[in-house]
Amino acid sequence: MEEPDQIHLRDHVIEAEIGAFQSERGRRQRLRFNLTVDLADPVIGVADDVDRILSYDVLTEAIATGLADERFNLLETLAEKIAAEILAHPRAGRVHVTLEKLDRVPGALGVTLVRRRGRVDADGVAFAPVILFHAAETQRPSGAVVLTPDAPGLAVPAGGNERRIALLALDQAAWALGGRLGLDVADNRAELDWAVKEARPIVWAPARMTADIAGMEADPLALAVWLAEKMKAQRLDLALPEGTAMPDLATDIPLRRVGS
Repeated sequence: MEEPDQIHLRDHVIEAEIGAFQSERGRRQRLRFNLTVDLADPVIGVADDVDRILSYDVLTEAIATGLADERFNLLETLAEKIAAEILAHPRAGRVHVTLEKLDRVPGALGVTLVRRRGRVDADGVAFAPVILFHAAETQRPSGAVVLTPDAPGLAVPAGGNERRIALLALDQAAWALGGRLGLDVADNRAELDWAVKEARPIVWAPARMTADIAGMEADPLALAVWLAEKMKAQRLDLALPEGTAMPDLATDIPLRRVGS
């Protein structure tokens, strides 16, 4: 059996905050990334067409996405996230992820993961969730559905922390929604991905994943769009109050209005 064609990223160093120890909190440290991707198909015959290859940008963007989603305690968790992002691309067959801390010891300490095509079932269909923006009452959904809450009529006091307060209010709305529908609540990507893989609905509490993203608004609908794009959702459903017009959203995710 022939070895697969590969692309790789070597010695990619970024400063980030990561780690479970108290001494690692509130400070950035250097992380070194080495990624190797086995291609699902050989490079032969791509006719020098950039649209028919796995772009190197997929590798760097997977790292950027992993670091942007939330603060991780473990290198292993971040490496899993990066691997999942890369394997969501149809041209990626297997990925080797090596992630190292360069400032903890006189050398490098880290982890290497090897993962094959992820989030794909036996028939080759990706586990793409439906994201449901829950601004109006709906019945409890079934299947791989992630519900994003709304907090209508929220009064956010002024004082310099309006955005964080608004995000925490959406977390409260998420827990209230979960209790009302009898659903679990997740505040991190690992739990969301697990629920999708298990084809069970779950409610998203957005504060942890979005609080540190520069420029991210604490607007419930904007957050729903952001999550749909991050999770490569098959569709974004909008449960809107009766009489509310469908919004014009800047996204390539298919939109559908559901019963209100």
